[in-house]
Amino acid sequence: MPYFDAASSAPLHPVARQALQASLDEGWADPARLYREGRRAVLLLDAAREAAAEAVGCRPDELVFTPSGTYAVHAGMSGALAGRRRTGRHVVVSAVEHSSVLHAAAAHEAATGGAVTEVPVDRYGAVSPDMYARALREDTALACLQSANHEVGTEQPVVAVAEACRGIGVPLLVDAAQSLGWGPVEGAWSLLTASAHKWGGPAGVGVLAVRKGVRFAPQGPADERESGRVAGFQNIPAIVAAVASLRAVRAEAADEAVRLRALVDRIRARVPELVPDVEVVGDPERRLPHLVTFSCLYVDGEALLHELDRADFSVSSGSSCTSSTLTPSHVLRAMGVLSEGNVRVSLPLGTPEAAVDRFLEVLPAAVSGVREQLGAPVSAVGSAQTPALVLDTLGLRCPIPVIELAKVFGEVPVGGTVTVLSDDEAARLDIPAWCEMRGQEYVGEQPADHGVAYVVRRVS
Repeated sequence: MPYFDAASSAPLHPVARQALQASLDEGWADPARLYREGRRAVLLLDAAREAAAEAVGCRPDELVFTPSGTYAVHAGMSGALAGRRRTGRHVVVSAVEHSSVLHAAAAHEAATGGAVTEVPVDRYGAVSPDMYARALREDTALACLQSANHEVGTEQPVVAVAEACRGIGVPLLVDAAQSLGWGPVEGAWSLLTASAHKWGGPAGVGVLAVRKGVRFAPQGPADERESGRVAGFQNIPAIVAAVASLRAVRAEAADEAVRLRALVDRIRARVPELVPDVEVVGDPERRLPHLVTFSCLYVDGEALLHELDRADFSVSSGSSCTSSTLTPSHVLRAMGVLSEGNVRVSLPLGTPEAAVDRFLEVLPAAVSGVREQLGAPVSAVGSAQTPALVLDTLGLRCPIPVIELAKVFGEVPVGGTVTVLSDDEAARLDIPAWCEMRGQEYVGEQPADHGVAYVVRRVS
């Protein structure tokens, strides 16, 4: 069964499995103890730290291991903010950061009253370095920017943003969870976080690097382990396995990046040819080599994922229909792209070409099957003479409001309008996206007694 969700968690690398089994016999003792077993454990831990620091691009004494990538983000942000509390409380993040960053920023704002500025992104999901620089202030305590986006694969201009931050003395925390397996993060970053299960290591191991000179005050009760920045007994076998797998994937990265990028390019090119009304999102060039995201009009994301699962493909989605909150992915929302019927394909190392070819074979039938179940329109827009229509889709969730819009749009003449009443948050993205894909005019939204009124004008 092809597993195409490496961005969520990569399969355990064979090297990680071997290292884990071997270190279980040598790394179980307390590395803080001076007897033989403790010395063996600390030798393993020190060797792992040196190898991880080399991969990250920092000194060994600047890097600590954490119980997860999320823990690393939270510890890094809280420590940096506490260390610079005399400077101010202001935090700058991009609008497409991982939820761990956004949640930590929101918690900081709630606890301290420190303002959080979200820097918007373009339609590809990237920040503008100039716009990011303008968000920095004299009281900015911390800036955060991911190295590459976890949902659409777009790489961020970390080098330029790091220079802007360094110019006014603001530390930059980089979430490198998605990119560290492909290579080190360039630029003058101050803090860096990552998560081992993203590159084929075991779950439960994160990395936090804090460069010398960065003001940092660890929060919580003091502990003597991991430079006082992470409390608790280290899971040395898991750490050893995590670092061994990082070195292994780095050794494969150059060749695999070329191979997987070619497979992803094939998906990016072929999906719009095979499936009508599809939007491929994310930067086509400045992106991770193994990840591609596309959205399908008139498709329920959860239903499509189930269809692909029945065809033996494991993929992910940012559609609101697949979330417990019934709201679209904050990444897709920030980009302003179509959210319904969203599919994220992220290929693990070693993915065979034949698996991608088969995915392209089964996808059209899966999409058309879901559209047929939902009663999506199949004919082109017609012509009629009703100058304006009001379409009540209150209480209906994605992608039904857009499907209903498409069904009645032919009933208004060129210049006529359709007003869609909807209380689904996804409509704010999907109706404008439908207009752009169909070459129609999105007039805008207006307040309504219930929900929001989205106005569309027919121009062709």
